[in-house]
Amino acid sequence: MSVRTLPLLFLNLGGEMLYILDQRLRAQNIPADKARKDEWTEVDRKRVLNDIIMTMFNRKFMEELFKPQELYSKKALRTIYDRLAHASIMRLNQASMDKLYDLMTMAFKYQVLLCPRPKDVLLVTFNHLDAIKGFIQDSPTILHQVDETFRQLTEVYGALSAGEFRLIRQTLLLFFQDLHIRVSIFLKDRVQNSNGRFVLPVSGPVPWGTEVPGLIRMFNSKGEEEKKIEFKHGGNYVTALKEGSFELYGDRVLKLGTNMYSVNRPVETQMSGASKDSASRAQESIAANPLAKEELNFLARLMGGMEIKKPSGPEPGFRMNLFTTDEEEEHAALCRPEELSYEVINIQAVQDQQRNEELARIMGELEVTEQPRQSTTKGDDLLAMMDEL
Repeated sequence: MSVRTLPLLFLNLGGEMLYILDQRLRAQNIPADKARKDEWTEVDRKRVLNDIIMTMFNRKFMEELFKPQELYSKKALRTIYDRLAHASIMRLNQASMDKLYDLMTMAFKYQVLLCPRPKDVLLVTFNHLDAIKGFIQDSPTILHQVDETFRQLTEVYGALSAGEFRLIRQTLLLFFQDLHIRVSIFLKDRVQNSNGRFVLPVSGPVPWGTEVPGLIRMFNSKGEEEKKIEFKHGGNYVTALKEGSFELYGDRVLKLGTNMYSVNRPVETQMSGASKDSASRAQESIAANPLAKEELNFLARLMGGMEIKKPSGPEPGFRMNLFTTDEEEEHAALCRPEELSYEVINIQAVQDQQRNEELARIMGELEVTEQPRQSTTKGDDLLAMMDEL
């Protein structure tokens, strides 16, 4: 496994999370001058995204993330996104958080599968960062945090060989191999089968620097070409016109990693039969990892001791629901396979004064100051808001 995979996994999944939240918040947006106190506004949407992005790209956290290390377990990684999603005034219940994470993981899995060459997973990451920067154009401080992460990506991954990128891609695919969750967008676009497995195309541009298949060249012992043999490849391939830009600003060419929710479409998920059949493997990878507790303890320190807290002011926080109705959300919570559900884990830090002081300092950097509001029921009756924890 590659020890350089974690930053790419974290950033791409985080980008997909922001796409989904932005789409749901926009769907419920109401002009501020017409909104009631229990309804979302554009200001609220920006506040949620800004708070999550600011926490996600915290400098101390990024420094730790970019250190060479193996991937965390699925349960430990999921804990990070639970905390990220609740770094804002938004509140999610268990079923909606499960659905959000399903959409994130399946979208990025599809992107990794379709990368023309292993190195292009970096272009996918840059597409996510470009879109994230669009969310925070009016926040220069947070924009600087994202640009600094871009600089780290260029510095760390710019010099890696093709073989190292191939190992990164293989590590990502190993992480996703047991996840076969059906997503309505993919099913409607016919890029996913009813069993949750993706359909790989046999057409389109070939990887940059390669030729369209259909020709075999024969060489002699001296390296001289002796003859050519043509064959039918059964696809509809074309030569790539140019390579995507790996600079801070530029044409990425590759569209993988861009926001597929920019058009308002339903984003339902459903467990496939293949996933249910592999329940024992999923349970082993999620719940039976003997190092899970240690990973979570490390994450608690890494995240600066940030806890999911209920707002202490008069505002209980907005709720957001990724399902059509509250009844569907409740039903999903009841039907969710136990081995693929996640519980909030309370982590007790070691009672060490020096460590506690360090945690308090880092937590202070991660803390998002919330301005008290007068509303006490804001978002409670919206079908697109998630329940409070």
